[in-house]
Amino acid sequence: MTTLHKGLALAGALLLTGCQAINTTGSSAVGVDRKQYMFSMLSTDEVNQSYAQMYQETLQQAQAKGKLDTRSNNAKRLQVIGQRLISQAGYFRPDARQWDWQVSLIDSPELNANCGPGGKIIFYSGIITKLKLTDDEIAAVMGHEIAHALREHSREAMSKAYGIEMAKLGLGAVLGVSQETIGLADTAVQYGMTLPNSRSAETEADLLGIELAARAGYNPNGAVSLWRKMEQVSQGAPAEFMSTHPSSSTRIATLEANIPKVMPLYEQARKR
Repeated sequence: MTTLHKGLALAGALLLTGCQAINTTGSSAVGVDRKQYMFSMLSTDEVNQSYAQMYQETLQQAQAKGKLDTRSNNAKRLQVIGQRLISQAGYFRPDARQWDWQVSLIDSPELNANCGPGGKIIFYSGIITKLKLTDDEIAAVMGHEIAHALREHSREAMSKAYGIEMAKLGLGAVLGVSQETIGLADTAVQYGMTLPNSRSAETEADLLGIELAARAGYNPNGAVSLWRKMEQVSQGAPAEFMSTHPSSSTRIATLEANIPKVMPLYEQARKR
């Protein structure tokens, strides 16, 4: 076994040190049940509290600039859609019912939205206005972002990053290898481990997102029309192999294959 291979083996071992294998969400119609490795020292509550502080700082900065939108029609739409989606989050993990959920709109041209740990949601107005999003498409975006929070993908990424840093230290201190070899190992870890797992997290968020939207009474086909719009405005995006997100064509194909699984949930929700 070469020094590099020994180093990568050590990286794998250190990634598991102090980790616990869990499934952050319960059963789903779309079959998201991957075990996740989390460092025990990074608790859910600690990560949620840390992000809550960052979230409030972001809102305060937006408010100081007059960019925190609480009154427009789009702000009101987000609140209605958010409450319907949040009401279904407990199906996937009961403790989410106790999260301090918040939905905010910032007036900015960015095509972006996110839901941080603990249920802190931010939309930037650009994604709504530039893409002319319908309610179903907004629900697709928000459902995707909420799914990231439910699956604790941020905590998982932090755990992984911590493990990689430990592995890099181990390569230098334990094996006595050169910085050049550490760089090779870093590249191998990045493209062989980190990025594929990031794409996996994105796919999980897509799938749980359409189920969450369907349970809330929003047409899951909105996710397909959303990503077709995104595909049109994201020409020149990096190749899938070099990206943390699936390509638009791969994403749309995966969504179309799984939407039939959640359509009965949508039809049932419409009758309530």
